[in-house]
Amino acid sequence: MFLSKHATPAGKRWALNGKLLPETFTLKSVLVLKASEIEAYLKSLAVGERTDAPTIAPIESLQEVWACGVTYLRSRDARKEESSVKDVYQKVYEAERPEIFFKSNGWRAVGSGEHIRIRADSAWNVPEPEMTLVVNAHGEIVGYTAGNDVSSRDIEGENPLYLPQAKVYNGSCALGSAIHLCEAVLLRDLPVQLEIRRAIGEVKGVAIDATIGAAKSDVIFSGETRTSQMKRTPEELVHYLYKEMSFPQGCFVMTGTGIVPGSDFTLRSGDVVNITVGEVSLSNTVGK
Repeated sequence: MFLSKHATPAGKRWALNGKLLPETFTLKSVLVLKASEIEAYLKSLAVGERTDAPTIAPIESLQEVWACGVTYLRSRDARKEESSVKDVYQKVYEAERPEIFFKSNGWRAVGSGEHIRIRADSAWNVPEPEMTLVVNAHGEIVGYTAGNDVSSRDIEGENPLYLPQAKVYNGSCALGSAIHLCEAVLLRDLPVQLEIRRAIGEVKGVAIDATIGAAKSDVIFSGETRTSQMKRTPEELVHYLYKEMSFPQGCFVMTGTGIVPGSDFTLRSGDVVNITVGEVSLSNTVGK
């Protein structure tokens, strides 16, 4: 089953498998339930007509987004490349306790079709495509969505303690386009894909008419991995997050990236970032 959130003419509405749910429906009403109770609850709801209204981030204001770092070997290597304190990331990769940090409030996350951003005070910025766990109030993984943990590599590389500034800012967290509700065991080997497109004139370093730039673009980077390449299981990451923290509204957990463009790449305004995780796709344009 897929839950999506839409910007309809009448306001924000949730949908189940593309059909509108009652106006009173909230994601909280799902995430307060135990995993075993969710399917029956959703089937008990009256669904309306199918909607083609634009999707927005499938999250509510009181849910938080947390993120995990250095969960893939490729991420460890990339963080070592950018940092002057390289052994820190080797220790994080090998440690029993994972790196977990706060990423975003629910109200700050953007959805598919909306703009992500790069920091004005950074010269090296990248998208990070990540399977993002949807976790209920009881610490059970009930599904996933696609996430983009947009990051400033030069700010974090300057000093590991600058990570909050490298990771947490307006437009740095994208989620969507839907939540795929499923058993946690299915998340251990999902495909993750990244494609970045840039207007042809930008690729060649030539000015281009903005009215045709969006229609004509080149793929300037693409990559793929699988969640089976993660050093840690999804359940392990959630276990550590919930050790001393409660989430009565549920939460979202980004699980780290295994796809990192080379050190000669940085995002530019106008780039289109396409991410697919399992059966969920997320597309955003880099704004100004």
